[in-house]
Amino acid sequence: MNPFFDPVIDRTHTHSMKWEKYEGTDILPMWVADMDFKAPPAVLAALTKVIDHGVLGYTRVSRDLNRIVADRLTALYGWAVEPDWLVWIPGVVSGLNVVCRAFGKQDQPLVTTTPIYPPFLSVSDHCGKPLITLPMIRESNRSTLDFDALERVFQTGPAVFLFCSPYNPCGTLFTREELEHLTTLCETYDILLCSDEIHSDFVLDPENRHIPTASLSEAAAQRTITLMAPSKTYNIPGLGCAFAVIPNAGLRTRFKAACKGIVPSVNLMGLAAAKAAYDVCDDWLSQLVSYLAENRNTVMKQINELPGCRLDPITATYLAWIDVRETGLTDPVRFFEEHGVGLSDGSFFGSPGFVRLNFGCPATVLEKGLDRMAQAMKRRI
Repeated sequence: MNPFFDPVIDRTHTHSMKWEKYEGTDILPMWVADMDFKAPPAVLAALTKVIDHGVLGYTRVSRDLNRIVADRLTALYGWAVEPDWLVWIPGVVSGLNVVCRAFGKQDQPLVTTTPIYPPFLSVSDHCGKPLITLPMIRESNRSTLDFDALERVFQTGPAVFLFCSPYNPCGTLFTREELEHLTTLCETYDILLCSDEIHSDFVLDPENRHIPTASLSEAAAQRTITLMAPSKTYNIPGLGCAFAVIPNAGLRTRFKAACKGIVPSVNLMGLAAAKAAYDVCDDWLSQLVSYLAENRNTVMKQINELPGCRLDPITATYLAWIDVRETGLTDPVRFFEEHGVGLSDGSFFGSPGFVRLNFGCPATVLEKGLDRMAQAMKRRI
């Protein structure tokens, strides 16, 4: 038994967004990307220390934290990051919206792909700029960018490409060749690249490795704003802590200016948790990734045995993007809810006919949810 990830923790009556959606029902929530594991012991100890001190005042980002993060990115990816490139923000979604407000003219479109994490699709409403969406394409049982379509759109003069790597919800880990193709197109057509890399720690197989988009070349670095966070990795999203890596001084200045008066500073608890997480939790993280890989294997096997369901290999994230179009279900989310499993609706990601399942939970809970899905599909036959 894994003491960190096997225990089932009762999250009812804790004001959990994930669990209170189905309060008073027997529906297992497997939708929003919020894991059902306790944060690492060292993170909890750091938070306890802050509480014990008792003064919860305004807080500045420490030089130690910036250095720890910069050193970590260099060690993991060979990406030589300077501490002063980091801009701390309360969340990756905040970062996305700041980028969309700060860069490009008001009539210049933003570009992204579908299916995609829903906040990518709502940025247009917040900043008033048009949004162009391009469907991902499927090659060799894997979702990737349609580079021909992307180039045609880039030729029309958009300002920003909103990218997600690794890709939520499809679980794609992009290759060096794909990333180089993308950054070359951005350079050719003078497109700013905003790269959400919040799932970069969730590469599920040891032979694979995440490649930060900005690490490819100096040219890529100078036009890329990378968004990262400890929130998904260490299951602390409620603490509101993330950062942007912006090597280009001019872009960094504009980004900071767009934050002023609107985006709050990261709070004391978030910064304390981030420092502990990045400084001393590598072993915990290694165990987590191994645990998620086993859960991934379980999901892959059982979902692909369900009639009308298809799940492509998941190389990264703890999210399963399930194609249910051949089931004939007109409302798959409602159908599975009626059989005790709460999933994310693909329509919110720009792709009806899909559901997303979060397997960041104890294995026994996952098995229970998958069994309910299997029984539900059997009853339809």
